[in-house]
Amino acid sequence: MEYIAYFIGAIILLFLMAKLLAWPLKILFKLLINGVLGAVLLLVFNFLGSYLGFSIGINAWTALIAGFFGVPGVIFLIIFKLLL
Repeated sequence: MEYIAYFIGAIILLFLMAKLLAWPLKILFKLLINGVLGAVLLLVFNFLGSYLGFSIGINAWTALIAGFFGVPGVIFLIIFKLLL
């Protein structure tokens, strides 16, 4: 009987550890997808905007904003460029 309790305790502990380790991976994966979408959108916007004479320079700051915030970050960069 004692071994069954240890076995159930170990299963519960492994389940909790797997949940705790999977949570940061979900956030990292979401940030990675968001960053790739932001960078692609920034490149597409610069390609299409070059025909209209409007582009956003790709440097460390714009890459960080587009990479971290994704699509909303690129929209922010566009609005920021239009206001300045």
